[in-house]
Amino acid sequence: MKIHEYQGKELLRQFGVPVPRGIPAFTVQEAVEAAQKLGGPVWVVKAQIHAGGRGKGGGVKVAKSTEEVKTLAGQILGMQLVTHQTGPQGQKVRRLYIEEGADIQKEYYLSVVTDRATQKVALIASSEGGMEIEEVARKTPEKIIKVFIDPIVGMTDAQAGELARGIGLPEGSMPQFVDLCKKLYQCYMDTDASLVEINPLNRDGKGNLIALDAKFNFDSNALFRHPEIVALRDLDEEDPAEVEASKFDLSYISLDGNIGCLVNGAGLAMATMDTIKLFGGEPANFLDVGGGATPEKVTEAFKIMLRNPKVSAILVNIFGGIMRCDTIAAGIITASRAVSLKVPLVVRMKGTNEELGKKMLADSGLPIISANTMAEAAQKVVAAVK
Repeated sequence: MKIHEYQGKELLRQFGVPVPRGIPAFTVQEAVEAAQKLGGPVWVVKAQIHAGGRGKGGGVKVAKSTEEVKTLAGQILGMQLVTHQTGPQGQKVRRLYIEEGADIQKEYYLSVVTDRATQKVALIASSEGGMEIEEVARKTPEKIIKVFIDPIVGMTDAQAGELARGIGLPEGSMPQFVDLCKKLYQCYMDTDASLVEINPLNRDGKGNLIALDAKFNFDSNALFRHPEIVALRDLDEEDPAEVEASKFDLSYISLDGNIGCLVNGAGLAMATMDTIKLFGGEPANFLDVGGGATPEKVTEAFKIMLRNPKVSAILVNIFGGIMRCDTIAAGIITASRAVSLKVPLVVRMKGTNEELGKKMLADSGLPIISANTMAEAAQKVVAAVK
């Protein structure tokens, strides 16, 4: 789960990380009132979408009068903002953040993320803030400094100092940087985040550090512990099909292909998509119905897949361990009739009640294409599309 910049900054503020004053706005009038309330000669009008690169896409503008705030807010609010993370379709701007101007002297990059390779928490910093960190990593990897924190031990002053020296931070700013890193790490741990990123972290003319941006991703498996974070969810920023799938406890992610996939188990789902690609096809989605799928759940899964107009065929690949093949067969039959299925459907089943499930499909009178192996199923669905 992701949240907006202004929500992330409020979280940082709660943990003592310095952030500029700012006020969210949903209308042009609210933007003007926010600027008036903040006071000062300069404001930054920021589009709020769940994507980076907003500045390059025209979603972040500096205003030097309230009239200019009004004009810029009118231009940005409602625009289809295209960045390198939104894709060519862009994302509609429905929220703004009006923030006080900052004295920008030097911009740094700072983030916290779980490193699965070391089973530790990585704190990453760079002297090249404000830029796409992926580009920095590719062109000048020596400018990215990392320390790895054992969650049992926690973050130490020495580790924060190592980062500070690595990014060339002036001596006078080091104590604040060490304190900021420790608070950022605490924020990351206490909120069950999977990523906290400040880009840029600004050093002003007096040597003070302040977070000019905030990006948060949260571990969805831990959200039951954080109702206050769940309340920050913006469904307008998410794929409607994925939102709908979550209501039925389905793990669904839209992809660019034309072969719908319905599988039980994330590992089998990934292997199924790989097999489809191996035989020249392109999966239209990742869809894991889990181990406790009911006929109703399978029906909803079919409906969600078929809302995608690009879907030209569906592959169902089921391993009946916890899930019984006859239950899935009942779901497939119900779903096919409920949605008046018009695209080819290939089904491969193995495991518990496999023969009963296959008999149910054969007796259904539906034009279902059966397969015994994953390779055969993938080949048949690719052929059906072509």
